[in-house]
Parts: sequence; C-alpha cells; structure tokens
Amino acid sequence: MNNLEKRIAPFVSLGKLLKTNAIEEITYRAHSQNHWFTPEFVTESLRSIASAYLEEETLRQWLQSYPAWAMSEEVTPQKIGVVMAGNIPAVGFHDMLCVLLSGHHLLAKLSSDDRLLMLFLMQQLKEIDPSFAERITVAERLNAADAFIATGSDNTARYFEYYFSKKPHIIRRNRTSVGVLNGTETSEELDALGRDVLQYFGLGCRNVSKVYVPEGYRFDTFYETIEPKANTYINHHKYFNNYEYNKSVYLVNREPHFDNGFLMMRKSESLVSPISVLFYETYTSAEELAANLATQAEKIQCIVSQNGWFPNSLPLGQAQAPTLSDYADGVDTMAFLTSL
Repeated sequence: MNNLEKRIAPFVSLGKLLKTNAIEEITYRAHSQNHWFTPEFVTESLRSIASAYLEEETLRQWLQSYPAWAMSEEVTPQKIGVVMAGNIPAVGFHDMLCVLLSGHHLLAKLSSDDRLLMLFLMQQLKEIDPSFAERITVAERLNAADAFIATGSDNTARYFEYYFSKKPHIIRRNRTSVGVLNGTETSEELDALGRDVLQYFGLGCRNVSKVYVPEGYRFDTFYETIEPKANTYINHHKYFNNYEYNKSVYLVNREPHFDNGFLMMRKSESLVSPISVLFYETYTSAEELAANLATQAEKIQCIVSQNGWFPNSLPLGQAQAPTLSDYADGVDTMAFLTSL
C-alpha cells in the first residue's frame, strides 16, 4: 500500500459505514439537538458525503490533481484551526477531510448547531484509525493554530480578518445560489429545482434563493410540481413559523407575491431570500443576465439551469451535490493546505 492509499483508506472505510444503518441513531440524536436537522435530511447529507466524497477512486483522482504532494512521504504537520459552520448537517466535513488528508492536525471549533454530527464523524474516524486521536482536537479557542479556515457571515468575517490576519488563512463570507430558467423546463426539471430550493429548508449556501426567468414567465407549473413536498414543510414547525411570519409581513405591507401554502415567491433584486421565500427577477437576454450575475459573482456559490445550459452552471437538482473539487467560495482548500 503506497502513501496515497494509506491516507485514503480510513476515509473509504468511513464512507462504507455511512451507507449502513449504523447512522440511524445519530440522525435522531442530531434532530433532538437541532430541529432543522430532520432525520431524513441528516441521512441524506451523510449518504451524500459517502457517495460524493468517500469512494476510493474519487478520492484518488482528486488527490492526484496535487501531484507533488500526493505521493510525498514527508509532510510537516501544521495545526489548522477550523471554525466550522452549522447551517446544514455535517457541513464542516469537507474542511475536516482536507485538513486530515493533507497530513495536518485539526483544531476544530464546532458550531453548536452541528456539534453532535461532527463529533460522531470524528469518533468514527478515530475508531477506524486510532492515529487520528492525536490529530483531531475540538477546541473553543484556536490560539495554538498555525493557519486558519473560517466560515461565517459577512460580519463575523471582519472579526476573523482582524484576529487571523497574521497567519495563513481562508475566510469565507455569506454566499447563496441562483437558478436560471428559460421556460422550456419539464416537470421533472422543475421538481429538481424545487429540491435545490427546499432541501435542508433552504439553509445552505448552495440552496437556490433566487431564480431568473424570462419576461412573462408563469410559475403555475413549478408550483404544481412541488406540491407533493407540501407535508414536509407545512408540518415542520420551525419552517412553517417562518412562512407564517413572512406571509404576515407581505400581507400587512401589501407586497405583491405568489403563495402555494408553504413557499412564497416575490420579485426582488436581492439575492438572499428569507426562509420560505424564493425571490425572482426577469431577464430579456442571456447575455444581459450573464453580465448582471458577473457583477455579483462574489456573492454566488453556484448557478443551476436546464442541463447546465447557462455558462458555468450545474444542471437543475445538482446545487446540493458538490464534488470534492467544488470548494466553498471557489478557494482551493487543498492547494492552501498543501502549500503550508
């Protein structure tokens, strides 16, 4: 077994574990701690990690794109302080994977919203390979770190910039995702868009919070297509409380909007919509829209469109299906870590 295979092996084993019923208990425990993390969404997230990140060949091909490092037997371990987000289940896993595969030590400041899931994944790795016990530390303060990766809001990013400025760092800010429709989408494709919008209750930076549509576009078919999802959202008290609050605001302020009983749509130039609301804006040409989105590139995580026809977009339904190389904010985390 060469050095690359040794690094990969524990993660391949973890991936196999995440595909079994061994995760059932933690899905319910995570939900009891954070009601946004339904057992269904936690299971979906963990299974996605297993299939998208932890297949042996997938890992090997990804790491071989860093050739000088991948086969190196010698890595000088650094302590990497990682401030993890907690907006969707196990969202900090990709950073943990990058830090450990690059040969460094992880100092993780966990989000209280996602603490149980991340501790579960760390414990499974330690049981698979006991050497990780010395390389994974959960900490409230990251003073001992040699470099930093921090994910937060635009406000916390300014705080991170101030405190981490003297050491190598990646600091991520607020981002969201958008969809581009051309009016020829099938019901299946609109259902896939519904998944991009509603999966994880729309809390992720890869969730679509706004769609761009041609002038005169009607949302009837979209609403008809996502109607079967109604029970999931109407019966989730935290989501539905947001829906009722936002609906009240729109009604009191007499703001025009569409409403199907669990997802409202409102015309807006803003990118980030509230929970239970999808913003929309019309466009007259793809070229005009491309120029518009280019000016907002630093705020957009990904774009989805029918079969990925719009430049630099993913197919509808793929917003929450990132690959190992789909780095948050477009900053190559592995290149950063392997250059330290």
